[in-house]
Amino acid sequence: MKKRWPEKFWPETAIFERIHPGDRIFVGTGCGEPQHLVGALKRYVEKRPSSLTGAEMIHVWTLGIAPCAEEQFRDNFRLNSFFVGSRSRGAINRGDADYTPIFLSEVPALFRHGAIPIDVALVQTSPPDRHGYMSLGISVDIVKPAVEAAEIVVAQINPRMPRIPGDGFVSVEEVDHLVYCDEPLLEYTDPVPDEIARKIGGYVGRIVEDGSTIQVGYGSVPNAVLAGLAEKKHLGVHTELFTDGLADLMKAGVVDNSKKTIDRGKAVASFSMGTAGTYEFLDDNPLVEFRSIDYTNSPLVIARNRRMTAINSCIEIDLSGQATAESLGGVHYSGIGGQADFMRGSVLSPVGRSILALPSTADGGKTSRIVPTLKPGSGVTLSRGDVHYVVTEYGIAYLHAKNVRERALDLIAIAHPDFRPQLIKEAKRMGLIYPDQAFVPGEGGIYPESLEVRRTTKAGLPVLLRPVKITDEPLLKEFFHRLSGGSQYSRFMTAKKELSHRWLQEFAVVDYSKKMVILAVVEEGKAGREEIVGIGQYSLLGESMTAEVAYVVRDDFQRKGVGREILSRLTILAKRQGLRGFVAEVLSTNVPIFRMFARMGFLLEKVWEEDGVCEMRVRFGEPAENVDIESSGRG
Repeated sequence: MKKRWPEKFWPETAIFERIHPGDRIFVGTGCGEPQHLVGALKRYVEKRPSSLTGAEMIHVWTLGIAPCAEEQFRDNFRLNSFFVGSRSRGAINRGDADYTPIFLSEVPALFRHGAIPIDVALVQTSPPDRHGYMSLGISVDIVKPAVEAAEIVVAQINPRMPRIPGDGFVSVEEVDHLVYCDEPLLEYTDPVPDEIARKIGGYVGRIVEDGSTIQVGYGSVPNAVLAGLAEKKHLGVHTELFTDGLADLMKAGVVDNSKKTIDRGKAVASFSMGTAGTYEFLDDNPLVEFRSIDYTNSPLVIARNRRMTAINSCIEIDLSGQATAESLGGVHYSGIGGQADFMRGSVLSPVGRSILALPSTADGGKTSRIVPTLKPGSGVTLSRGDVHYVVTEYGIAYLHAKNVRERALDLIAIAHPDFRPQLIKEAKRMGLIYPDQAFVPGEGGIYPESLEVRRTTKAGLPVLLRPVKITDEPLLKEFFHRLSGGSQYSRFMTAKKELSHRWLQEFAVVDYSKKMVILAVVEEGKAGREEIVGIGQYSLLGESMTAEVAYVVRDDFQRKGVGREILSRLTILAKRQGLRGFVAEVLSTNVPIFRMFARMGFLLEKVWEEDGVCEMRVRFGEPAENVDIESSGRG
């Protein structure tokens, strides 16, 4: 290389002498940072502290040498970062460095139009090929635009830098100086997912559909999310950050990019932060393209991907659905980055989905991440309209098209149980929910997700049988309104004309240790909206080890086996609690229910009959310990 391009290889001291006081110095992103170059510049300034003063160092994210964050270089460098990472966080919050909040998709235009001029760009590349082209490898993002805009470009040639197809190729002729250094690339290892992260990943896996194009951020939660997608098929990738987890999904064939609307057959990203194995996987891989960040992060480009699913995290979210991923109060933790670009692009995508995944608490469980309002001074990264789903280890809250009252209850339902009573209290005080909103604190009010089962009725109808949730009041209201007068009379011995909030709460808010309400749910429409087609319940009767039971099925779903599935499920759950039987008040003319109980093998006894109503006692014929829980719920 030195023989072919001798004019490009200068002594490092001579190169750095071209940098003037007050210059803007761009440094390559993340794991693509040219460590040797930055270290050499640091040593140069250490020996000549007056040679370079007032320089501005421009970064997205630094994982390596950060002289601008060191006290001794305060007069020489001042950091201006488009993201707040662990190496720069202290300096930024002390006021010794600057953070520029901006959508990363907009940064290349700032360079090109001179809004942020670049005097010197320090970047890292692969060795040039026989045509004289080098690859920016794992860091294309805003690096390629910086190279195009900079007055002076210094490239550290590293044989360990992979050559990745896409936008990241730079001709030797575009570079002013070359410095050769063989050194390991920086690596980034996400924390090992804990049990909370794995639970979150499992819930996110329920939302992501086969054939979706995904974007996933960084950290332990996204890592677990990717692990939770291992059983999916034909996923595509259009993302900002390419991680070890995405490489694993491609190797396993889960990601094949075959269903993508644009860039079909290619996993598109902008930069990578991972391990050496992932960098090796990316090297000269024709199934991957790294593009400039104004392409990967453009909401208009993102929206062209059908079923685009953006999965990100945040620091805090309030009960109305607005979230911060940047700061709490006046303290900066992170940055806008590409999160807002992808969340908004996915919302615009046909059948697109935006998912915010986060642990329910912080500070070792001392602080709730779901709060009544964001702390004053916090940057609102995502507005109320940006988020479709919020996921914690306690479940999924679907916020899209919900009013503020519904959003507040949905989010409280997936908050940590220790913080739910206070959130209910604050939501009432703020007028977000009903002043008389009922709530069951403690273990009895925690939604028993383990009781959810899927069944297929005798008529071939797939249903989800699940306990009722505090957030189901709107669905219950719709269900009861769709019952005919005859069905209402059979269930309540009267026709219900007014379905008040207070009355609906009797069904939606339950102490699961004393009462069980089971819903038969089907999904309707392209959005997968839930509809209740049947409801059954039992309530314990004192110390008698029996419970009062009742159920009703929507008229258009009657005679399809829904009632039998509900009753079977209630029976299984009652036996688990050690109950001996049910008591039911039914119309004497309701012959179908008598037949159903008899066909299911129950021992029936009529206790009394008066004015066309009789009390029926149903005794279980089989002890609970002998019941096959998983199979006996099938009708």
